[in-house]
Amino acid sequence: MAYMNNHQQMQTPMGGPHEAIPLQRMTTREEATERQRIRDIFDKYDRNGTGLLSIQELRRMINSRRCPDLPRGFVNKLMKTADQNNDGHLDFEEFYQMSREHEYLFKNMCVRYCKLVVPSRNPAAVDEPDGEYERSMTFCPPPLTMVVFSIVEIIFFVIDIIETNNQLGTSTNGPMATLFIYNPQLRQQAWRFVTYMFVHIGFMHIVMNLLVQIFLGVALELVHCWWRVALVYLAGVLAGSMGTSIFSPKVFLAGASGGVYALITAHIATIIMNWSQMEYAVVQLFVFLVFCITDLSTSIYNSIYDPFDKVGYIAHASGAIAGFLVGIGVLRNLRVNPWERKLWWCAVTIYFLLMGAGVMFHILNPNHFYPTFA
Repeated sequence: MAYMNNHQQMQTPMGGPHEAIPLQRMTTREEATERQRIRDIFDKYDRNGTGLLSIQELRRMINSRRCPDLPRGFVNKLMKTADQNNDGHLDFEEFYQMSREHEYLFKNMCVRYCKLVVPSRNPAAVDEPDGEYERSMTFCPPPLTMVVFSIVEIIFFVIDIIETNNQLGTSTNGPMATLFIYNPQLRQQAWRFVTYMFVHIGFMHIVMNLLVQIFLGVALELVHCWWRVALVYLAGVLAGSMGTSIFSPKVFLAGASGGVYALITAHIATIIMNWSQMEYAVVQLFVFLVFCITDLSTSIYNSIYDPFDKVGYIAHASGAIAGFLVGIGVLRNLRVNPWERKLWWCAVTIYFLLMGAGVMFHILNPNHFYPTFA
């Protein structure tokens, strides 16, 4: 969850910027100042002067903080949580405790509810997801990992267009493509197993990869931090070239599809690991599974009936497997259950065994590769 520490400046739900100080650390003077500030806000929205805030007044106060699409269920839940004597109203003491102890509700409201209307859930239902995963999203630091990768890929693509004077971007003779594409005849240049992700052939190739990786990568980075997402992406890229080198040793490889498919299956991994904390987990899992099954079916069909198809499906599959395994290993698990610990160890072990086997295969069986170019 995106908590703010005691030294971070935050926008309070009902006032201007101030440093959030826990009740137990407030001096008498600080508490008096804080109580007066909240009293002024309370009086402002207690328009009928009864000394109590009704559900309508509470909703009016929250809506005034630029959240007009706030669902009714959220305000009702907030009222129920703060209304200690269950009289359907908030007196000042209840309002004061709510403002100090439940600031995270308002912070999440602005991140979560102002973007889309989310139906309320029954927090007492153990079998229902509690939405903790969605509340864990934070824009600080901003999710720029996939944006940075995408910018580099665009720069490489533009350089090759300029240098080759190929306006379609389909040439592989540009300086970036020549240096960084995965060339099976140059396997000893180990950087090519990763840097081929920066080389794209044609506008549709690069546009599709950029759209998917930014859309999925940013969504992951909002919860899981930039370095975790970068590890998943690069693991998919490396696995894509490793798998292609072993199973299709004559194939050149370009594009970030291995990393893109790693992001797709990483979403499946994080849905599984955070099932109880994620809202609409079933829907999300269904969407990603349908996409993966459709792509797998397409790849099998094309490999059988279209001998001229140039899509690197092995890179897709290898990247997808790596994304799932590494996703389980490095992405955040908000609440760890015993079976999830076992799954974590299995995923990490299988990934390192597969990658280790791939490296050893390249080292110990060179005849599998080089004679194909004789």
